[in-house]
Amino acid sequence: MQRSKISIIGAGNVGATCAHWAAAKELGDIVLLDIPDKEGVAKGKALDLACCGPIERFDSNVIGTSDYKDIADSEVVVITAGLPRKPGMSRDDLIETNVKIVRSVSEKVAEFAPDSKVIVVSNPLDAMVYTAWKATGFPTNRVMGQAGALDVARYRAFLAMELGCSIEDISALLLGGHGDDMVPLPRLTSVHGVPITDMLPEATITACVDRAKVGGGEIVKLMGTSAFYAPASGTIQMVEAIVRDKKRIIPSAVYCDKEFGVGGGFVGVPALLGTNGVERVVEFKLTADEQKLFDESAQHVRDLVDVVKKMFPDLA
Repeated sequence: MQRSKISIIGAGNVGATCAHWAAAKELGDIVLLDIPDKEGVAKGKALDLACCGPIERFDSNVIGTSDYKDIADSEVVVITAGLPRKPGMSRDDLIETNVKIVRSVSEKVAEFAPDSKVIVVSNPLDAMVYTAWKATGFPTNRVMGQAGALDVARYRAFLAMELGCSIEDISALLLGGHGDDMVPLPRLTSVHGVPITDMLPEATITACVDRAKVGGGEIVKLMGTSAFYAPASGTIQMVEAIVRDKKRIIPSAVYCDKEFGVGGGFVGVPALLGTNGVERVVEFKLTADEQKLFDESAQHVRDLVDVVKKMFPDLA
């Protein structure tokens, strides 16, 4: 049986950690690619990771490169390339620079891995997913963004800290844009089936939601750079669902037409991921208050995309 091939564009903290998680799970052979100036970094990290194989008992082949020919036949391409967020920098500040980077990368992906599924991690996430979709020309089921998996993981982690229980027993869901505009759904949050509202006071639940919303900013303030362990872990959860055709339902930034009343655009919703990429959006009825918050979040995503369209009219 032929192994899956997973290519990761960008050998920085997030990209290298994606490679780490993918190898540890033995999801396939891995290509870690960066620009020529950083080819040594990509090759060095790939070699370092490959040398973990005998200890961690994985047989994934891991290579570093700056040559896009090496991503040929990839089943999944993960795009982490872009300028990282720095203290005091909003996501909107990143748009112009990162659109140029993600656009260039996406065009190369379309040329050298035309049958791949693309997972975007670069920020501002929602605008970068749109950019990758336009630049690749891929159908919407083969382009998606990683945000919901990370946001939900943070939310669950903070709830577990409050409850003093295993995170494995907490089930939760968030919708909408990445970051401040995410839409909490406490009524769909439970601990092994027990509603979270029966286990924690409303103020504590709200505090956990609020902390999840600014989880990335909290980490930036602490260490001066963006998070990478959890974003990479969330990304590889999506990769695993695709390469192993697991049919996992994972909150992801995916294209919605009529679903949730979006009317066309990429936004965070539960999506069933399998070998065909986004196999369907899992739609359910929102309360009036939830729909209002979701509509506001979706509008902010559209506003970000409008900025992209104004800066780069040919991407409209």
